[in-house]
Amino acid sequence: MVDGRVEVLGLGSWGPCAVPAEIGRLSALRELDLYNSQLTSVPAEIGQLTSLEKLNLYCNQLTIVPAEIGQLALLERLRLGGSKLTSVPAEIGQLTSLVELNLGGNRLTSVPAEIGQLTSLEKLNLYCNQLTIVPAEIGQLALLERLNLDGNQLTSVPAEIGQLTSLTELDLGRNKLTSLPTEIWQLTSLTCLHLQGNQLTSVPAEIGQLASLKGLDLYNNQLTSVPAEIGQLASLEKLRLDNNQLASVPAEIGRLTSLTEVDLSFNRLTSVPAEIGQLTSLTELHLHINKLTRVPAEIGQLASLVRLRLDNNQLTSVPAEIGQLTSLEWLGLGGNQLTSVPAEIGQLASLERLLLYGNQLTSVPAEIGQLTSLEWLGLNGNILTSVPAEIGQLTSLKELYLHGNELTSVPAEIGQLTSLQRLYLGDNQLTRVPAEIGQLTSLTVLGLNSNQLSSLPAEIGQLTSVERLDLRCNELTSVPAAIRELRAAPCFCSLFLDDGVTVDE
Repeated sequence: MVDGRVEVLGLGSWGPCAVPAEIGRLSALRELDLYNSQLTSVPAEIGQLTSLEKLNLYCNQLTIVPAEIGQLALLERLRLGGSKLTSVPAEIGQLTSLVELNLGGNRLTSVPAEIGQLTSLEKLNLYCNQLTIVPAEIGQLALLERLNLDGNQLTSVPAEIGQLTSLTELDLGRNKLTSLPTEIWQLTSLTCLHLQGNQLTSVPAEIGQLASLKGLDLYNNQLTSVPAEIGQLASLEKLRLDNNQLASVPAEIGRLTSLTEVDLSFNRLTSVPAEIGQLTSLTELHLHINKLTRVPAEIGQLASLVRLRLDNNQLTSVPAEIGQLTSLEWLGLGGNQLTSVPAEIGQLASLERLLLYGNQLTSVPAEIGQLTSLEWLGLNGNILTSVPAEIGQLTSLKELYLHGNELTSVPAEIGQLTSLQRLYLGDNQLTRVPAEIGQLTSLTVLGLNSNQLSSLPAEIGQLTSVERLDLRCNELTSVPAAIRELRAAPCFCSLFLDDGVTVDE
């Protein structure tokens, strides 16, 4: 309060309310917060608040904004996002002190050309509207640093966008762009460029001029190639090219030594260049769902790599050098055509998740037992006839998937996996289950369905944490009496048995 006059008024999130015309009398008001108040309108008298610097009308039900808003000559921040606005008055161009304007999440099909008069503007949000065009006058916003046009219906962007030389972040994602004006590559201050979810079929060589770029999103387009000049983006840290139609990646990608994350998944790659091994800052590399037939040995040079996804390709082998990735926590190799994995996989001491499902593995190296940090192991859908006893050394393991193989037995050492919560052994050829399975006291799910079991060890009754037990499609005529006690446990939910199978007395 100053001289009895209100300077700050916050009524946000107080539920449904209306703003009385008398609000115009609060001539000293500097900040007005009406966030999420379910307003359907604001009175024209709001234009009398000539001291106002911040006005928050975000997340209401407004369909119009009074032209008198243009009288707020000192206004620096205006939030009108998350309403039902279909238009904005031309008078908004009179707000020459405005630094931030949020009009996102409305129903705008256009914005007035007068927006170009907001020469103090640094941040402009127009995301999630129905814009089909952006006025050329936007190029007059010489101080603009962030421009968000994500989620509209733009088919083109005005060439004048190239005049926004202060721009550091530009979001044009989720529009209908098939090309970009050449002037966009003049924005050499850009650090983030979001172009995902458009209809781009190519990117020009001029992209290499964006030397300050740290983040580049080009996923969900129709790109068939990437220019070699991408290798000039020496500051780039994150690169997303997933969900395109790329058949290759230029060797120059190896120059991007600042990269920490690369996503090339969901493309048509048959190979990746050996130069990828030069990306020694890389922590995440996503190459899943491509057509890769081989991985270069140089991948072993990525000493900082934490996550590597190579699943759902056409790999028949993995280079031994993969064992050099000692920082790796996640390794996806599922859905390939692997017949073996190198013993060097046992060197991945940090590995927590290993996906080897859906291959043609006939064996697993004993060295897998060295992965003492492993929590999740997927070996389902292979042609394994046995599992090494060393699997019992994986004392951190919580989930083990071995279903859909040709196992006739599992080693007694499996009983050492005392952290195990889920064990799937269904769809194999098991004739017996070791008594040691009773030591898995943390187990909540046990799948033994579709095997050749004619009996179960009484020790199965020690699995007091089990919630789901599937014993269907075996050769059982009865199950141990201890099963009755399991069914009585508070946590037990489901027991699946064939009709006619009895519980022993």
